[in-house]
Amino acid sequence: MAVDVNTVEGARDLRRFIDLPFRLHANHPLWVPPLKLERRMFLSRRMNAFFTHGEAQYFLAVRDNAVTGRVSAHINHAFNDHRGERWGWFGFLELEEEQETADALLGAAARWLRERGCETMVGPADFAMNNECGVLVEGHELRPFVMQPWQPPYYQRLVEAAGMHKAIDLLMWNLEIEDLTSVQPAIVELAEKVESEHGIRVRPMRRLRLRKELDAFAEVYNAAWADNWDFVPYGKKDLDEFARELHLVFDKHWFFIAEKIDTGEVVGMAITVPDINQVLAKMNGRILPFGWLRFLRKSRTVTRVRVGFLGVKPEYQHTGVAAKLYLEHFNAAATTPQSGGEMGWILETNAAMNRAMEGMGGRIVKRYRMYEKALR
Repeated sequence: MAVDVNTVEGARDLRRFIDLPFRLHANHPLWVPPLKLERRMFLSRRMNAFFTHGEAQYFLAVRDNAVTGRVSAHINHAFNDHRGERWGWFGFLELEEEQETADALLGAAARWLRERGCETMVGPADFAMNNECGVLVEGHELRPFVMQPWQPPYYQRLVEAAGMHKAIDLLMWNLEIEDLTSVQPAIVELAEKVESEHGIRVRPMRRLRLRKELDAFAEVYNAAWADNWDFVPYGKKDLDEFARELHLVFDKHWFFIAEKIDTGEVVGMAITVPDINQVLAKMNGRILPFGWLRFLRKSRTVTRVRVGFLGVKPEYQHTGVAAKLYLEHFNAAATTPQSGGEMGWILETNAAMNRAMEGMGGRIVKRYRMYEKALR
């Protein structure tokens, strides 16, 4: 029978949308099931701040009343307004190993975006690239860290055969942060001079002031990431939601602010989160009956971290602040159960950051690919 693509309408369809990856990947030892409750909240037009500046449609591919795939089509109006673009996005892509399903899903997303005036379709990204994004093209043998997708190798083949073309690759670097001997001496020397020569110190973020700290984070992010391929500034409601999410994974050892000692001006920051996928892997997508207990005890079992953000304002990038932030991760590893993890994603075109990762003794372990397709 032919594949039909239908829009998600009502609670039953949404449940099938959320449940599909559990059926597709449940028997694979590397796939990490998300919390179903969190997914419902994230997809909610009422609860996700994305919908204050964006719109979306969810699709299910169905054959003989069985779901064979899913996808979203969405438009981030804040992104388009800021960049002067007419981009549309696809995301939440999950599908059986079947070209007809891939063609039908991506075709439906393209039509929906074209009807709303979009000229380019980009993805996959789950609403934004600071959420899960990309198709895994290298590193299938590794378990994903928090906020990383995992897909079987056939996803790349089906997406490219459906007419999508590479836009850019996103790199994940493995970093072990127990032994400073793996770090180039020049980085250590730069870090040691930051306070004496430039009057800049690094301090931990504070949980009770986390929302205010994120205003400082956004100030750095909106300056340091401004030239990135995917950049859109953080708005207030996005930061409100980000703060709620970070409270669940906050660890004072891994959240850093760099600031001028005399004026208090924030010049850099790093947000590194414990890899709660090590906990989620044991919860099967459910909080009950014992999932909540595993989550509360996460500090006992999480041994890895993901460096999600590390940036410095452009006018301070010569001062060694980034080097100091790198070395603070080694200091944190000395007092926590975490001894290393992954940093990224980093754009393959970001030569400075990729050189820095090499200087820290890192190596590329995963590669995620973003795709694009002209709609006109």
